[in-house]
Amino acid sequence: GGRKQRSASGDDADSAQKAKLKPFFWDKVKADSGQSMVWHEIRGGSFQFNEEMIETLFGYQAANNKNNEKKEKAAEPAVQYIQIIDARKAQNLSILLRALNVTTQEVVDALQEGYRLPGELLQTLKKMTPTQDEELKLRLFAGDINQLGPAERFLKTVVEIPFAFKRIDALMFMSTFPEEVASLKESFATLEVACTKLKNSRLFLKLLEAVLKTGNRMNDGTYRGGAHAFKLDTLLKLSDVKGTDGKTTLLHFVVQEIMRYEGIKCVRQQNSSQSQSLGSFKGVDFVEYNDQDNEDHYRSLGLEVVSGVTTELEDVRKASAIDADALTSTVAKLEGGLRKTKEFLDSDMKETESETQFYLSMTCFVDAAESDIKILSEEEKRIMEHIKSAADYFHGQAGTKEGLRLFAIVRDFLTMLDKVCKEIRDTRAKQKAQQAKEAKKEGGTVTENRPSSASEPPPPSPDIRKRLFPAMAGQRMNDSSSDEESFSP
Repeated sequence: GGRKQRSASGDDADSAQKAKLKPFFWDKVKADSGQSMVWHEIRGGSFQFNEEMIETLFGYQAANNKNNEKKEKAAEPAVQYIQIIDARKAQNLSILLRALNVTTQEVVDALQEGYRLPGELLQTLKKMTPTQDEELKLRLFAGDINQLGPAERFLKTVVEIPFAFKRIDALMFMSTFPEEVASLKESFATLEVACTKLKNSRLFLKLLEAVLKTGNRMNDGTYRGGAHAFKLDTLLKLSDVKGTDGKTTLLHFVVQEIMRYEGIKCVRQQNSSQSQSLGSFKGVDFVEYNDQDNEDHYRSLGLEVVSGVTTELEDVRKASAIDADALTSTVAKLEGGLRKTKEFLDSDMKETESETQFYLSMTCFVDAAESDIKILSEEEKRIMEHIKSAADYFHGQAGTKEGLRLFAIVRDFLTMLDKVCKEIRDTRAKQKAQQAKEAKKEGGTVTENRPSSASEPPPPSPDIRKRLFPAMAGQRMNDSSSDEESFSP
């Protein structure tokens, strides 16, 4: 063809006539003819480049041509539009219309027929509402509409629609209504489930029982002793009380004891299911299951049970993040929005626009929304009463706000409990690893999580509890339990 080709070396007779190109900075290496080098192979290679293309891309003339083109374009006078509304307002509206890819006709159709538009667009349109002076100028403008900027052209069309911006208010309410209703229903459902699960959680009640009995033993002989109930705030203080070793907290102690209790219960249930001939009996026989060789097995089973309370009460965590005041405000806001929309339809629209599609569509929406809001209002009262009932269940005559505070307390306690269970699990894993290592040295084997294993070290002596928490020495409390079996630390 007509393309000029050059070899990779560029050694051509007409090199003096080459166009000046942009420099390419590199470090040259001397190709020693006395030594075999890769460059000797390349010099005779067949590769050729397109001279015209390289001159076009990297020639100084090409760059200059582009700069000249830019200057010429910049020199072209910008289109001068007639400005009616505030310049910043016009710019923001133009940007939004381009970003949302919404045409003027689509907005006009929505305002005339009453169907939903993107919430972001409606909110911006509301913010861009022209002043009375701007609206008057837009209405009175009788020139070529193409002389107006994009924002002015858009608003000029919109203001010709009767009550355009009141219609936008109504469409905004209709646009956000389904999402807000769905959010309220979800929050109400979460709160109700949280109340029910918190009141009915066997494990949580067992934790409260363990803390109550342990606390009474700790406070024996003082005015704090003999308690029949305590505020749930107390749960957050369990990690503050440390044993004489400076590491084991009262929460560790309570969890370890419940682990043992729940582990024994699991074994009893397993044995009962395997042999119905054992018959039914009430309570755990702590003498029968107090075999020290089985302690590790009990605690291993019990740890999994205790760890499950955080999963069981996950809805309480979710409920703690809900702002009840915000829920009440949202219901009130929806009631206010409905009232405002009805007034608009019954006054401005009914007189002159009652036969329009917008009026008919909005009337249909309002009828349905009225029913939804009535149900939501009743549901709000019912849920708040449910929360108050939960608060009263734990704290006596406490009230709704106290119930919401309880969710936050339980959430924080569950975080503490998770941490302690993880620490216990990690410690047990390290002990197992060390035990396996020692058994390997001795040529023995380790059977994990099985009772009566000869290679397992004996579990901690009850005397350790006495040393860690002297106030607990020599005591087993057999007070009445919160369920069918008594917890005895």
